[in-house]
Amino acid sequence: MDVSEPLSAKQQFEHLVAQLGNVDLVIISAGTGHLNPELDPSLELETINTNVNGFPVIAGAAFNHFKKNKKGHLVGISSILMLRGNAGVPAYSATKAYISNYMEGLRLKALKENLDVRVTDIRPGFVDTAMAKGDHMFWSAQAEEAASQIVDAINSKKSHAYITKRWRLIAWLMMVTPNFLYKKL
Repeated sequence: MDVSEPLSAKQQFEHLVAQLGNVDLVIISAGTGHLNPELDPSLELETINTNVNGFPVIAGAAFNHFKKNKKGHLVGISSILMLRGNAGVPAYSATKAYISNYMEGLRLKALKENLDVRVTDIRPGFVDTAMAKGDHMFWSAQAEEAASQIVDAINSKKSHAYITKRWRLIAWLMMVTPNFLYKKL
């Protein structure tokens, strides 16, 4: 389903769930982003439309399905870039922060409503796929390695996981780096 058409995607999702009878795991791995040094508004809006407008429609439909069935597991793919703004891809990093915060909100909602609904935020660094853009991808992981670690995180029902695991160090550095240093990177 194409989350850049949110209402159509929601109908397709609900139709699929009805056909299957029950779904206990939903993985939302939809997103886009562009290297956009000129800040072309059409590229920024495409990123926002897909990552912000599309994600919560499917995540909300999945959450409501799980709530009705009293259990389930929602997994969303955000990015390590959700932690801080990025000059090369400002819309992408902002929309991935939105996705991570939305998933945290759903995780808290499940806890508050005493639901057996797990929410996992997968935060990949660079993975060697068609989505990865740029010439110098630091610590790029092979897709198979990343997929294996994602499966492990899902099976462990983690609240969030950095993919590959070494990106946890980068995440920590990104969070503790003062602004005066971060802006020089």
